[in-house]
Amino acid sequence: MTDSMNIASTIAVSGLNAASLRLQVAASNIANALSDGPLPGVSNPENFPAAYTPMRVNQTDVVGGGTSATVSSVSPATVSTFDPGAPFANTDGFVASPNIDLANEMIQLLIARINYAANAHVIRVDAQMSAALLNITV
Repeated sequence: MTDSMNIASTIAVSGLNAASLRLQVAASNIANALSDGPLPGVSNPENFPAAYTPMRVNQTDVVGGGTSATVSSVSPATVSTFDPGAPFANTDGFVASPNIDLANEMIQLLIARINYAANAHVIRVDAQMSAALLNITV
């Protein structure tokens, strides 16, 4: 029984780590949603920084239990937007904007919150079960 409880905690910790990574990525995407830059392939003599490259979390099941989360770039990373006042706009007034959907990022924050709470609950219950097991007397 103790082994199954340790496995439950290990699985829950992998879920906590995935939720934490999802939160970090969503926060970074939200914070950089307005980080425009010159269009790719356009002459950039003043060396303006490129537009922010948004990221996403890819979560997969692990054989034996748990989850693994990795980060990859969103493709396409940018979309063209009209901003003729930007100093790095091309001759038609277009700039590269990060391909970020703020509604989706808010959903990612909610998913991270719910996953974190669920996995934290598993760890609490595992600790309570272990304590109850140790309190059993013959």
